[in-house]
Amino acid sequence: MQHTSNRDTLTLSGILDVRCTAEVRAALYGLLESTTGDVHVDLTDVESLDMTTLKMFAVANRFAERHGRRVVLRHCSPAVRRLLHISHLRWMIPVEPAVGPPTQREDA
Repeated sequence: MQHTSNRDTLTLSGILDVRCTAEVRAALYGLLESTTGDVHVDLTDVESLDMTTLKMFAVANRFAERHGRRVVLRHCSPAVRRLLHISHLRWMIPVEPAVGPPTQREDA
């Protein structure tokens, strides 16, 4: 798992599972502390994620909502959207609408 952040976006890649949840949580809450608006989590290059990661995103969003902000998932794969729906966490985590296949980043 790798992560980078800039301004209001945390970009994640690789496999997100229980082994890296603490690292992702620290990066996400660090970004929440250093910004004032919504925080976006870019999942374009995420191969897979587990329920532990989704629950952590839900808790982070709940924390952000207490301060009038949100944690918004961006570029979710169909598998991630399915897991959100099946787990009923879709209603707890904002997701940007899919507008087609994600575009390749210039710096990738």
